[in-house]
Amino acid sequence: MKPAKSSQRAARRARRGQAMVEYSMLNWVLVVALVVGASVKVRWSADKQANVIDLFMEAYQVYYDSYYFVLNLPFP
Repeated sequence: MKPAKSSQRAARRARRGQAMVEYSMLNWVLVVALVVGASVKVRWSADKQANVIDLFMEAYQVYYDSYYFVLNLPFP
């Protein structure tokens, strides 16, 4: 015997609701991680203290500069 259409709809709605809860929880974790990462200061060395976002941006700038340095080498 086939299940009723209303039970199929309810099961589908429950799965959709679970996906939305998981999506919302994942977004919440990412936003909290971004806020904490942007606000926590890291003591990188004795004279340098910056937050995690600044450190990642500085590392990306070094990568970017080294990439263009290699591209502009005078070797053919």
